[in-house]
Amino acid sequence: MAVVMTLLVVYSVAARRKSWSLDPLYPVYVKKGIVVCPDGKFRLDENTFYVDSRLGPGDMKYPYMFRTIADAVRHLKDGTDEKPMRILFAPGVYWADNPDDTVVAVGINGREPFGMVIKCENLRFTGLTNDARNVIIASRRGQTQGAIGNFTMLDIWGNGLVVENMTLGNYCNVDLVFPLDTAENRCKRSDAITQAHVGYVHGDRMTARNVRFISRLNLNPLSGARRSFYDKCHFECTDDALTGNGVYLNSTFDFYGQKPFYTTDLAGAVFLGCSFRAMGANREMVFCKSPGQVTLVNCKYEARLGSDVGWANYPTEQLRCYQYGVTLNGEQYVVGKRKPQNTVRMDSLPLLRAYLVNDSIYNIANLLGGNDGWTPDGSFGTSGANNIPTSLHLSRKNAILTTGRDTLVLSARQLRHGNYPLSYPDTAEIFWRVAPGYEKYVSLSTDKGGTTVVTPLNIGDDAVRFCVVSRTEDGLEAACELEIRPEILPPPDFLSAPKIIIEGDSVARLYYSLFLDGRRDNSSVTWLRSADGSMASAVAVAVSRMDVPEKEYPLTEEDAGCFLIADIVPRHHRSLPGDTVRVVSKRKVGSNNVSRGGNSSLRSMRLVSDFHSFPTAWQPRVLPGYWTVDGYKPKDTEQYQWAFDQSRDMWTYGKGYNGAKGYGLLQAQRGARLMFTPLDAVYKDMKLTLRVDPTKTAGQGFGSATGQYMDVGIKMDTRTLSGYALRIIRTVKSAKSVDFLLVRYDNGTVVPITPSVTSDCYRTGCVINVSLSGDVLSAEVSTSSQPSSAPVAHSVMLNANVEMTDKGGVMIQHTGTCGESTTMLHGIDVAWE
Repeated sequence: MAVVMTLLVVYSVAARRKSWSLDPLYPVYVKKGIVVCPDGKFRLDENTFYVDSRLGPGDMKYPYMFRTIADAVRHLKDGTDEKPMRILFAPGVYWADNPDDTVVAVGINGREPFGMVIKCENLRFTGLTNDARNVIIASRRGQTQGAIGNFTMLDIWGNGLVVENMTLGNYCNVDLVFPLDTAENRCKRSDAITQAHVGYVHGDRMTARNVRFISRLNLNPLSGARRSFYDKCHFECTDDALTGNGVYLNSTFDFYGQKPFYTTDLAGAVFLGCSFRAMGANREMVFCKSPGQVTLVNCKYEARLGSDVGWANYPTEQLRCYQYGVTLNGEQYVVGKRKPQNTVRMDSLPLLRAYLVNDSIYNIANLLGGNDGWTPDGSFGTSGANNIPTSLHLSRKNAILTTGRDTLVLSARQLRHGNYPLSYPDTAEIFWRVAPGYEKYVSLSTDKGGTTVVTPLNIGDDAVRFCVVSRTEDGLEAACELEIRPEILPPPDFLSAPKIIIEGDSVARLYYSLFLDGRRDNSSVTWLRSADGSMASAVAVAVSRMDVPEKEYPLTEEDAGCFLIADIVPRHHRSLPGDTVRVVSKRKVGSNNVSRGGNSSLRSMRLVSDFHSFPTAWQPRVLPGYWTVDGYKPKDTEQYQWAFDQSRDMWTYGKGYNGAKGYGLLQAQRGARLMFTPLDAVYKDMKLTLRVDPTKTAGQGFGSATGQYMDVGIKMDTRTLSGYALRIIRTVKSAKSVDFLLVRYDNGTVVPITPSVTSDCYRTGCVINVSLSGDVLSAEVSTSSQPSSAPVAHSVMLNANVEMTDKGGVMIQHTGTCGESTTMLHGIDVAWE
């Protein structure tokens, strides 16, 4: 060590007058057009540029010297494998996008906004340092924080990209700290974590070596190349962040979220000798939001005591991932305990050769060789070990088969990483089997070979679900999830004609009898209300769900004076659906038949629903006594480009996930809207209670702060969109809370009438109360979830003095994205005076 230090000191003294480097332990200088540094010399020419942010006009004595990355990029030419286009960076901070620009960045041609677009073959970025922290290429924008769209620092087009010895960081939500020159330090733009990308690559063969990738949400560390190799790199990110087909070698990861991948592709992501740290409070960590193949070899994970690590948030039966030598907090660990069949342990399998030559040498040549033998680590593979498949693909991942009608041809194909076919035929046998305990439900034409034919044999009454599994001699696995149904029978006949009876307990009941032969009645029933008994004036008011016929319909004030219609599609759980049979009530519903929420006074009304039978079909008409079920793009979202498809339902009823528990009503498209128009009358005081579960769990409620909100409106004139509402909106203030404020609607224009309150209460078990009593508009919001540690309010109480109106409409307007950004509606209770 003393000898090394002496050499560095001597070198540094000799170079002191010529060095522009900020790093005294790694001096860099230019002499006679040659860049000199401890690791070598580089002659400047049309393929080798030098960039140093500290160069003054008098320092730039030679061609191909630049002060900024932008200046250098303007002079790029395509490189070749033998002579790449190289940019050498002296220690410093280089902005790919002006951090002081106050103009909001907007993308063009439907793409994200970019800091810099670079088109160059065989481009190489080299930091002249042995410490990647000393050369930084930076940006400082993200979605709604200096940009409209998911701002991406670099968009690089070309094959053969190499980046080494530097940091690539989007410091939108992370502080930039540069110890070599604290004047370069920058505070993050916002604490509210938003989508802020580092870069995309369009091409093949991307190598990052000794690179630090810094951002939070949607990191995208030069993602997109057909083959991506990360060697001794470091990553800081939250969710949806990493390259889904990357090979990561001896790299470190700090996870500030729960799921670093959205999903993986091209035979998945491979981690070799990597270390992961869970930096947040989550005790349930996963790799993928949506299931995808992941392989871990000699990897260690550090997380809170009691933590669990899985492959995916909601792993499917057919998912297969691979591991060897994995530890959690120093102890041997098997990933994915919720579904053990998802995990293939390679400890004693020949398959391990595809990744590991011996305990210290990884088989990079096999993983990244492609069709051209590329070996970015300089290795040449091992004889017989560079044509080993790493994934087994089936022609189908799932299928529904009906006994007596269907068969399924399943084919298996072995592929190398990157979905490359084997470079020469593989003679390894492929085996097929049925999941244990389900062998009687199917037959396989063969249990060996690349193809088998599945024939269903279910002679029972109920469908069964299980997997057919394919496996190679080396240990690769794949599975197809099957639903095997019994033979289909004809639809059941009616034994008695259906009829509607309006009972004295404010319930209309549908009576019919089918020949079921002991089987379950799965008939579909749709209730409609009609002013004259014809379909011309009929509107659906209740539907069957989950194969349970809706035989009872609770009567309400709105039904009085109308006929009821029931459409029945007869079916049992083994039959085809029959022809629709329609029945109309013999008389109109009388006012004495309807319920007024337990109050017989004509001065009050009540609407209560848990949405289990709520019709979700498009119904755009605004009619007294009916729900309007449609989509709407409010005026205050005009700056954001989105639309919906009127041919598809805007709402769906189903099972929730993440923070949305149980079953309820969910948005199916952005802009989903519900409005209830009460019967024509003069309405005074009004109160609405809405029980919801946001799918987001941290309190942010919506996908991003891009005009995404939910308005809960009362006293609405549903024809003119005038009235009052509680707005719940995601803002750039925080990634773990939303803002609440009272607003007034005036012919569709929204005006705030209270300051906003930032709170974390928009989480599972959220109860929203909005009321108008006299001239006081109030909102109270709370949650049964435990308060977060965020320095925000944990419940909401808002009040404003407003003018009473005689309208009584209800509105729920959602402008957020769907999927994992929806809000589940569990129940609504509205009372009018």
